[in-house]
Amino acid sequence: MSYNFCIGVKRMTIENAFHNKYSLVKGAARRARQLQSGASPLIVAKSMKACRVAQDEIKQGHVKFVLPERVVEPVLDLPPQ
Repeated sequence: MSYNFCIGVKRMTIENAFHNKYSLVKGAARRARQLQSGASPLIVAKSMKACRVAQDEIKQGHVKFVLPERVVEPVLDLPPQ
């Protein structure tokens, strides 16, 4: 499954944007990797740690979590019989 992030779209809450805590952690980890790779923070954070900054960005609604519209079924590559 792929995750896309739209910056500065609309205010979000954890309840309506993330399906469970795992999704929240996954989203924050991905945003933290973006920050560590050189992306500019969207807020002035108290912490310098990328993971904390990512969590604060999500909490304040600066990062939107988007699920793909369709589910891609796995394709089995079976040898011909």
